[in-house]
Amino acid sequence: MTRFLGGIAAAILLIMLAGHVTLAQAQSAGSGTQDANSTETISLTPPEPLLPEPSDEASDSDGQADRYAGYYYPKPKTTEHYTSPAPTLPDSDKVRRQAFVIGLTKQLLGGQYAPYYAIFTKGSQSDKLIIVGLVDGQLDTVYRARALLATLTAVARSTSFFQQTTHPEEANFFDLMKLLGYRQITLTDGKAFAHQITID
Repeated sequence: MTRFLGGIAAAILLIMLAGHVTLAQAQSAGSGTQDANSTETISLTPPEPLLPEPSDEASDSDGQADRYAGYYYPKPKTTEHYTSPAPTLPDSDKVRRQAFVIGLTKQLLGGQYAPYYAIFTKGSQSDKLIIVGLVDGQLDTVYRARALLATLTAVARSTSFFQQTTHPEEANFFDLMKLLGYRQITLTDGKAFAHQITID
């Protein structure tokens, strides 16, 4: 539990620091370095309104339209169904799935370079994993999406958790997701391509 709370604290601190740096940069940018004759133009046109986030009250577990398509990613061009031999662990709940994503995000943000993709969960039980490419030309084909999943499989196989709960030489990233209780994974380039996997 301490590890989980430490991860949340670190994520909150990163968000606060990122906001503080941006604010400081904004303040220093307007700190009297302008020419005395220059004028500043301020637009009074309001920005485009943000679309409301899809409601978790609508159920899509019965095969109805994906309520996140068109908001977080385009309608999936390719889909697949994976039946995992792994069971969902009894203590794999919403909190555990969120902690998993917080841990992954912390690792992505802690790297030497800006992350190439963002990972987050959605759904009333946080059982839908969404991976969005942040760089043009990344995750824009089903083959690149599967290559990322293969890389995530290799990383998962090296963890002690995966080695203790599966046969790591036979299991893959989808099996890890099933252990944690995820039902769906969507990978997208954030523009025109999306690939979606349903896990049973």
